Amino acid sequence: MLEQIVKFFIVFFVVVEPLSIVPAFSSLTNGASEDYRRRMALKAVAVAAAILLLFALMGISIEAFRIFGGLLLFLIALEMVFARESGTRTSTDERAESRRRADISVFPLAFPLIAGPGALVTVLLWVGPVSVTEHPVLFAGFAASAALVLLVTLGMMLIAGPLMRAVGITGANVANRLFGVVLGALSVQFVLDGLRSSF
Repeated sequence: MLEQIVKFFIVFFVVVEPLSIVPAFSSLTNGASEDYRRRMALKAVAVAAAILLLFALMGISIEAFRIFGGLLLFLIALEMVFARESGTRTSTDERAESRRRADISVFPLAFPLIAGPGALVTVLLWVGPVSVTEHPVLFAGFAASAALVLLVTLGMMLIAGPLMRAVGITGANVANRLFGVVLGALSVQFVLDGLRSSF
């Protein structure tokens, strides 16, 4: 059980990519007051948590979805490794809309940057098959892991300014690529598990 929780934490951390959210958050709140930045960060994490919890309670457990989820995570991993701008997170129109909005917490921070397709698929693949009533400890472990990742994300957004100066864009890109390799391997495992169960 502990091994499953640790694996889920690693996958979820890699998919959410708290470090990669820092440049986006810093750019979206550039020139804003500290109070505004704090409010947007807190609201974004709260909304993302609600979205993820909703998906966790759906209880979807379909092998075809496991394969599709693995493929989607693999595409996200490729984008991370090759440092491409993620089309799985935001489209050009969505980015343009985010620049016009005063409240950036729900869109694009909570969705799709924090609780994006990768994070939702990860929650469905890992937490979906786990019944709250039959395996309450495992479910609680997964929930605690997700909460920890969201807290790390919140912390990184709150210290976005100093963090960007310390790490720099190059440092963030290097970490992103390393996480992409790990995610790629885990996504292939999801596909193999789905195919094995199907056939």
